[in-house]
Amino acid sequence: MSRTLTKGYYVQGKFVAEGSELDIQLKAELKGTDASSRTDLKKESDELQALGESLLTLRIDLLKKLQLGEKFADAISDAKRITNFEGKRRQMQYIGKLMRKQEPAMLQAMRDALHVQRNGSAQENLALHKAETWRNRLIAEDGAFGEWIVGFPDTDSQQLRALIRQARKDATPEKPGALPRHGRAYRDIFQLVREQLAEGDGPLNDGAIDESRQADEE
Repeated sequence: MSRTLTKGYYVQGKFVAEGSELDIQLKAELKGTDASSRTDLKKESDELQALGESLLTLRIDLLKKLQLGEKFADAISDAKRITNFEGKRRQMQYIGKLMRKQEPAMLQAMRDALHVQRNGSAQENLALHKAETWRNRLIAEDGAFGEWIVGFPDTDSQQLRALIRQARKDATPEKPGALPRHGRAYRDIFQLVREQLAEGDGPLNDGAIDESRQADEE
């Protein structure tokens, strides 16, 4: 029975066993690799290392969605706890090694998760846009309050009315020509609207109210 080859290395997420035909082929190719190709390989390795380090800043919920596996998750958790410089460096080298074992699909999932953390998902951005739009309408349009209450009858109407009055008062320039200012009421309306929209129970979330309003305007 032939001995199973366990030693090896990874190339673009694929394991190459030492002594295998692929190992021999790659080493033969490496001898003829020019300086430019070696630079590209070094650049790829550095990028993977940097991507692995970025995972330490990823939100817990996004990190869990990646389903990295117990070994990788523990490695990241340990790296967050280590404060000693040399210990941290060694741990990051270990994470870099794990990164080189990941499939291309997983590497892309990591990049996507970091992008979501930096810029928000399309769904999150849409929710913020809806909340901002309704906040502005409630302050600027008298009829918007009635539309909102129809959509979300559980809203504390007295509280919302008070916030709207205060936001309008705050927005009134103190001097002619001065820019309007936004106070706490402006922010509180946004928070109230955002929380209600997040629950997703009202017709405002499916656009029914907006479509009806648009039809009336036409």
